[in-house]
Amino acid sequence: MPMLKRLALFDLDHTLLPLDSDYSWGVFTTRLGWTDAEHFARRNDAFFAQYQHGELDVHEYVRFATEAFRLRGPEAAAQAHRQFMDEVILPQIDPAARALIEGHRQAGDAVLIITATNEFVTRPIAAALGVDELIAVELERDAAGWFTGAIAGTPSFREGKVVRFESWLAQRGLGWADVHTTFYSDSTNDLPLLERVSVPVATNPGDELRQLALERGWRILDLFAEHP
Repeated sequence: MPMLKRLALFDLDHTLLPLDSDYSWGVFTTRLGWTDAEHFARRNDAFFAQYQHGELDVHEYVRFATEAFRLRGPEAAAQAHRQFMDEVILPQIDPAARALIEGHRQAGDAVLIITATNEFVTRPIAAALGVDELIAVELERDAAGWFTGAIAGTPSFREGKVVRFESWLAQRGLGWADVHTTFYSDSTNDLPLLERVSVPVATNPGDELRQLALERGWRILDLFAEHP
């Protein structure tokens, strides 16, 4: 019997990071003066609450979340993201997250981040974590190559994470029968993928996912138990 290819899949926000990168990016762009603070905060908080309750319209949210940097253009957006990485993200990358990734890599596992946050926000974060393979919400581009605010293809959100991962496997000539998969996630939004993988790991889970993990005998990992 051929040996299965081993893959370690990671959600990003509140799993490898002790924050939500999309939400934090919105707060950061408001601090830059790119949005009206009161209006943006109200809508951002509402979308975040919808996400936590599994009710998010991801297409509507992505149009909202990308508007500020889309209007500023590529150069200003890239410069702002570099500042965002330096001031917000890099100080919050916990050694425990790096050690978890490296442990899988040392064991010979392929490592993949799969996130419902868009590619503009997350690709530099994945690079900072040393992860080359990223499945994120892909953004549609116009004729000039800049983002339109629409999602390209299937968003990697809820059931879409399964669809996108299966596509990733197929592009490499693989299917579920060829891989042993471990998936780390904090959110019940990721139940479709957690229920499909070989080893689901409830990571920094909220109360609902923690209870479900206890009932099903899934591993529970509190990666940031000592993080302030």
